[in-house]
Amino acid sequence: DNREAMLNSKSNRLTEALEEANKLFDGVCRAREAALDAQFLVIASNIGKEKANELHSEMSAFDSTTFAEDLLTFMGINRTEVEETDDSEDVPGGFLPSDAWQTMGEEAPKYFRRAPTFHYMMGSFKSEPPVPKQRIERQKKASRGKAERAMPAQLKKMEESHQEATEKEVERILRILQTHFENDPNTPISFFDFVIDPNSFAHTVENMFHVSFLIRDGLAKIKLDEDELPIIEPTKPSGTGEEETRAGARNQVVINLDQKEWK
Repeated sequence: DNREAMLNSKSNRLTEALEEANKLFDGVCRAREAALDAQFLVIASNIGKEKANELHSEMSAFDSTTFAEDLLTFMGINRTEVEETDDSEDVPGGFLPSDAWQTMGEEAPKYFRRAPTFHYMMGSFKSEPPVPKQRIERQKKASRGKAERAMPAQLKKMEESHQEATEKEVERILRILQTHFENDPNTPISFFDFVIDPNSFAHTVENMFHVSFLIRDGLAKIKLDEDELPIIEPTKPSGTGEEETRAGARNQVVINLDQKEWK
């Protein structure tokens, strides 16, 4: 409503309105009130812009023509004298005297505190192209063929060594079982005491795995004692007929053993 009065350069009505709005904003508690404050800020900004445009100040204006005239005057040219002696050709190089640029150069270093830095987009020197790498595809194919030919032999050798190690371990366990049974044939050997390693769960599983070969081949047998706990004992050598009978009556089972039960 008081737009014209606020645009007056001698009036402080705009500043007073802003201060009053700041006080009222402290009590804002509803969304509509905050929207009104934002609307007032837009109106005040527009009035402030118009008020600033009405100020006639040439402090920020730059006149290139005036600057050029002042620069030429500083470099030793008097326009009045030049116009009077315009037809003379005594001054070399046009209007400027011979030491004009030297005079400006001596004055310019006062306003530069440091030398300008150079930034190179492609490096400070011309780098040489990289040396192309030689392709060795034939050598790779030859080495690959050798590796493929060697792998079956290596795998076969590993399989044989693993099988031999298993057979030796089964024979070792069988000898231990037979030794225990020969020393005290009347005392049953507990299956769990025989296979469990108190210090290694993995070794325990390996022992049970190797004992299973003894059961499969009929070299040992497992049965339950009076407490329904498994006991193991070696089988006695017998004739072919009895061996076939036992082989036909053998059964295989799977024992589940986790670390909790092992502990």
